[in-house]
Amino acid sequence: MNYDPRKLFGQHLARLRKTLGWSQEKLTLESGLARSYVSGIERGVRNVALCNICLLAPTLQGDAGLFLSPISARIACRSCWFPYPDNATTFPA
Repeated sequence: MNYDPRKLFGQHLARLRKTLGWSQEKLTLESGLARSYVSGIERGVRNVALCNICLLAPTLQGDAGLFLSPISARIACRSCWFPYPDNATTFPA
């Protein structure tokens, strides 16, 4: 099972968008974010910024805390978040 928070967030974002019956283009128009950025978020290749989460949540008729709760509930530990050794003191750039 994939516990990468970027992928989990992207899957959740796509689910919420589709629940509203919106295309990615509609979401980008409503949120003001670039279509390529939203696409990257949904594919799990973009590390979405907190300010953009706070922008997306109300756009999708939610709040940022509830927007993240399904993701945080599926991530059991820090070692699941990042594919780096547990003893790493810094993260690669």
